[in-house]
Amino acid sequence: MLNVGIIGCGSITVHRHAPEVFQNENLTLYGVYDPITAHAKAIVEKYSGKIYETVDELINDDNLDIIIVATPNKYHGPYSIAALNAGKHVLCEKPMAANLEEAKEMIEAAKKNDRKLMIGQNQRLIPAHIKAKQILDSKELGKILTFQTVFGHRGAERWSIAKSPSTWFFNKEEAIFGAMGDLGVHKADLVRWLVGEEFVKVSSFVSVRDKKYKSGDYINIDDNAVCILQSESGIVGTLAVSWTYYGGESNATIFNCEKGALWLFRDPEAPIKIKYADGSETTIKIGTISTNDKQVTSGVVDLLVDSILNDTKVLIDGYEGYKALEIIANCVKSAETGETIKF
Repeated sequence: MLNVGIIGCGSITVHRHAPEVFQNENLTLYGVYDPITAHAKAIVEKYSGKIYETVDELINDDNLDIIIVATPNKYHGPYSIAALNAGKHVLCEKPMAANLEEAKEMIEAAKKNDRKLMIGQNQRLIPAHIKAKQILDSKELGKILTFQTVFGHRGAERWSIAKSPSTWFFNKEEAIFGAMGDLGVHKADLVRWLVGEEFVKVSSFVSVRDKKYKSGDYINIDDNAVCILQSESGIVGTLAVSWTYYGGESNATIFNCEKGALWLFRDPEAPIKIKYADGSETTIKIGTISTNDKQVTSGVVDLLVDSILNDTKVLIDGYEGYKALEIIANCVKSAETGETIKF
């Protein structure tokens, strides 16, 4: 049995990490920490465990085997590095760090201490996306020509445990990235994995269109972005993210290929739809995808546990997290400079 400690008891822990730890027969939720004690208390009362008084107390508890870092983005790197150096395996939420240098330090800490580091890029584990990977890799549709991917909903303040514009998601000092870090990093990781190539050039527009603090001032972080990505072989696609999709959530990806198109979650009734160049269609109903209103088991916790127990490579490790962060960091840089960024 592996003991788990969780740092941060916000919405992602309430809806995903705590229940998924509780449901895994190989795990015990040993304890949690949150600066708001009431949030920590709510978790241990529903599941199990102790409440730590400080982050350091949790990180340095020799009873823990795994630490889940589910804090505002600013703390992902420092807490993960400290946990790895304390000999713990780490599951860190995305984006994995505030910047690329910090992400590299996390990777080095995992290597130096021979510990597993996994990043919570759960979109790779959605059944329809796994099936899509098989379809694209089989070349059934020929080579990929272009793609479009989008992730938008009504706003982080509606997902956040705070349920108000005072959420840390709207505070650049803690969040570092806005919708790009919350949603864009998911899609950057997903399309990179599905395409099977590195992206090497980006150009983007990142802006604040609508979200405001209670004062009426616009938030100091992005709520919308549209980015153009180019892969090493020349595949070009768009990545759009938004916290202002007031008409409903969207989480769709389309690949346009030589022999047709692959639609993922574009039609709510069909997780996968293949539209062939000859006009024929195939629909594959497989699984579903989480929304802010309805969460489904992500598989992230189970995947890390399997890796630890079987001593196998973590499939979504620090390097994978780094490459997703690299894409969104360069998209933000492109928007700030007005230039196309090559990397």
